[in-house]
Amino acid sequence: MSGPRLTDGGGVGASAGVGAGLPDPPDPPGPLAIGPATFAWGERTFVMGIVNVTPDSFSGDGLLAAEDPVGAAVAQARRMVADGADLLDIGGASSRPGHAPVDPVVEAGRVLPVIRAIAAALPATPLSIDTTSPAVAAAALDAGAHVLNDIWGVADDPGMVRLAAERGVPIVLMHNRAEPRYGDLMTEIVSDLQGALDRALDAGVAWDRLIVDPGFGFGKTPDHNLALLAGLRALRVLGRPVLLGTSRKSTLGRVLDLPPDQRVEATAATTALGVAAGADIVRVHDVRENVRTARVADAILRGWRPAGWPDGTGT
Repeated sequence: MSGPRLTDGGGVGASAGVGAGLPDPPDPPGPLAIGPATFAWGERTFVMGIVNVTPDSFSGDGLLAAEDPVGAAVAQARRMVADGADLLDIGGASSRPGHAPVDPVVEAGRVLPVIRAIAAALPATPLSIDTTSPAVAAAALDAGAHVLNDIWGVADDPGMVRLAAERGVPIVLMHNRAEPRYGDLMTEIVSDLQGALDRALDAGVAWDRLIVDPGFGFGKTPDHNLALLAGLRALRVLGRPVLLGTSRKSTLGRVLDLPPDQRVEATAATTALGVAAGADIVRVHDVRENVRTARVADAILRGWRPAGWPDGTGT
C-alpha cells in the first residue's frame, strides 16, 4: 500500500506557531498493529518508555553500570508498564553529542539479552529497537523486538528500510542532520521527512507501517528545537503518526538551568504541547508523570475519557 507524496515542504516557516496559518490536518492514519498491540491513532497519545542499555546515556539512566544489567532492565520495564507505558524503546548505543561509536557486535551484546528477557517478562508489550545498525536491528527482531527506531531515518543508506520491508515491521524515521543549518526550519524538516518516506516506500515498506519523528535535539540548535515544538503541527501534512522525543534533553535544561534528572516538569510541558500539536507517541524516561500529563491533554483535546467516566453533570 502506497501513500501520498508531497511536491513541496508544506510552506511552514520556523516561526509558525501550533496551528498558525496551516490547513486542517488530514484524518488520523488507520490503526497499526505493533507486535501484540494495536495502536488506534488519534484516540489518545501513546507513551514509549526508554530503556538505555548503555554506560554513557546523557540522562544518567544507562543500565550497564548495574551489577545485573538484564535484571535491572526487566525491573525498569515492569515499572514503566505498570506506570502506563504502551511500548518500550531499547537501545545499546548512546546518541549523545560527542559519544563514542559502538561496534555493532558490542551493541548487540548489550541489547539482545535485554530484549529477550523483557519479551519473556512482558509478552503483551511491544518493543522497539533504537539503533542505526541494520545488523543489530535484524538480530533484535529475531530476539523479540517489533519495530525499528532509526535516528538517521533521513539518510540515503537504504539498509534499515529494506530490513523493515523484508520483515514487514513498522519503522520510525527520524529527522537528523550533520550540521544545524536551515533556511526555513519546518519546511526543510517536512521536506526531508517526505524524502525519507518516499525512500521507504520505494524499498517496499507499507505506508501504514511508517512513523515520523522530527528529531528534537538532533542536528538542531536549542533555538531550532524550540521552534520545532512551536511548529510541530506542520508534520501532520505528512499523513503519518508522529513520535516526539524531548525527554530530559539539553534544550530543556538550558531553559531552566537544570541537570537531566530535574527536567521532568519541562518534559511534561513538551508532552502537553506535543499532544496539542498532534503528536501520537511521546518517548520519555519518566513514564508516570508523562502518562498523567498526556491523559489530561487527551481528555481536553481528543475527547479521551477514562473507564467509569460519569455520564451526568457531576464535577
